[in-house]
Amino acid sequence: MRDNRKTYLIQNYKRQEFSPAKGRGCWLYDEEKNRYLDGLSGIAVNTLGHNHKKLVKAISTQARNLLHVSNLYKIQLQEQLAKRLAELTGLDKSFYCNSGLEANEAALKVARKFGIKKGLKKPKIIVFENAFHGRSFATMSASSGKQGKSMFGDTISGFVRAPINNVEAIFAIEQNYPDIAAVMLEPIQGEGGINISKNDFLKKIRKLCTSNKWLLIFDEVQCGIGRTGNWFAFQKAGIKPDVLTLAKGLGSGVPIGALLVKGSYADILGPGEHGSTFGGNPLAMQAGLTTLDVIQEERLLENARNRGNQIVKHLKSELKNYPDIVSIRGVGLMIGIQLRVDCSQITQIALDNGLLVNVTNSNVIRLLPPLIISHKEVEILLDKLVFSIKTFFEK
Repeated sequence: MRDNRKTYLIQNYKRQEFSPAKGRGCWLYDEEKNRYLDGLSGIAVNTLGHNHKKLVKAISTQARNLLHVSNLYKIQLQEQLAKRLAELTGLDKSFYCNSGLEANEAALKVARKFGIKKGLKKPKIIVFENAFHGRSFATMSASSGKQGKSMFGDTISGFVRAPINNVEAIFAIEQNYPDIAAVMLEPIQGEGGINISKNDFLKKIRKLCTSNKWLLIFDEVQCGIGRTGNWFAFQKAGIKPDVLTLAKGLGSGVPIGALLVKGSYADILGPGEHGSTFGGNPLAMQAGLTTLDVIQEERLLENARNRGNQIVKHLKSELKNYPDIVSIRGVGLMIGIQLRVDCSQITQIALDNGLLVNVTNSNVIRLLPPLIISHKEVEILLDKLVFSIKTFFEK
């Protein structure tokens, strides 16, 4: 329903005419009680869907006990979540903040200081085409998108860009730039169009970083926390990064960000060199712990793999005769359908049909449903999505 009232909001988002009033499971409801299947999860945030009983109970109980306390003091829930993430990732130490941007900003500071401690006068970081790491000055500079960059003056220097899955380009950078300190990449690029790094590429990058004593930083803000059917996307390649950033799905809707590092790099940031007022607050930590518990208890990694295979198999069958479909690709419940043409209109067509999806990079339909989605709900999602795509082509 269109609302023409005056808004007091800065118009930095291009919003659709949809205002959810409540949610339950994989479904959202507007004020008129119309329901919509959530195929986006708040952009990979609502890992456990909406209004999950265990999460609601855990954060409600925590809110009654303690919402916030300063990082001037010890916060035991931080220690608990750090231990769990260390066990799951194979890394050693954590820092907590409130978002993926903040986690990536911290990772960039670690990389810069690491390079300076190595004796590099102007340390550089290898980043990738179609990458997205955030919208602060540093993370915007590390990202490849041009939209908005020119409007803010000079970006931050110190980044060297390469295409993903092209190890020869990295070898060339190695030869031409003696001041490389780190490599930073998303194992699966989300905003860039669900672009998947090959396992062999990741293994070679790991080997190259080890031999050159470069930090390997994986940004798993969007692809981490079970979305791919593994706890983390890098695990499929059988390697480990030196630095890992997480956010989005870790809190299942409660704002959270995390930086994890190997123990040998844990002392790079000292007291006063980085921090966060709200980062690591008890409410967010409880949300993170509960999310990890439910993923394990409800076998959501297995569900992500099975439901992802169900989606991709059906789409490839239903859309095989459409020449404007370039590819259908995904890992677990992180799926992209690439078209030859701008398909931004599909988000509205799908919304009109009771389905939430979005289009990234102008021509890739992105699916990021909650990890709890059932076989039957996937069938409903597929019916709505295929109808929306066919409607788009008929127009």
